Amino acid sequence: MKDEQGRQNLHEDTFLADQLKRLYRKEIRHSYTKVLTHEQGRDVLDNLSNLMNNNLNVLVYNFVDMLSHARTDMAMIRELANDEAAYRSLTLSWFEHSPLLDALRWLAQKNVRLIITTDHGTIRVKKPSKIVGYKSTNTNLRYKQGKNLNYNSKDVFVIKNPHDAQLPLLHMSSIFVFAKDDLYFVYPNNYNQFVNYFNGTFQHGGISLEEMIIPYATYIPKS
Repeated sequence: MKDEQGRQNLHEDTFLADQLKRLYRKEIRHSYTKVLTHEQGRDVLDNLSNLMNNNLNVLVYNFVDMLSHARTDMAMIRELANDEAAYRSLTLSWFEHSPLLDALRWLAQKNVRLIITTDHGTIRVKKPSKIVGYKSTNTNLRYKQGKNLNYNSKDVFVIKNPHDAQLPLLHMSSIFVFAKDDLYFVYPNNYNQFVNYFNGTFQHGGISLEEMIIPYATYIPKS
């Protein structure tokens, strides 16, 4: 469980292929494409007719996740999406002018089954909670994994034996703590600076319903 986002998602295409083999016990013609830029989205749109030869095509559009991180890191995006309504409006504006909408319109004319889903939700964090840990403790604001963590017990849900929750155990004495409600973890060092920086941002990694419940929608052609 590395904390760097890029390291977490390097082998999704390999995992998909392996899962398909286990489920169907034969080769399934498929593709896996991650779309990070507008240009990549245009390439997918131009290649849709070729993708129709596969039994399964997985398209991962990363914009919404990138937007949530950009809102945290970039002052301009924080101004544009200064509350939840503005955040949703900015997301809708991107969608309405993206190659993704063009791709969906093209697919609507074909005999395909389309499933739209996501890998996690987000929650807007509003209340800081102090926590102390070693430098090796992960940086996620909604959960911490490590040993000898010092935290406010009223603010967290604790898992002292990660194996009981099917979570990885990096060290024999490691535990997991998850921030409750709309809380987020902040270290005492430069406390006020980080509170001002992260308060009101959209975060994920916790156990709130907003983060845990995964919506999906299935579309089929009109008969």
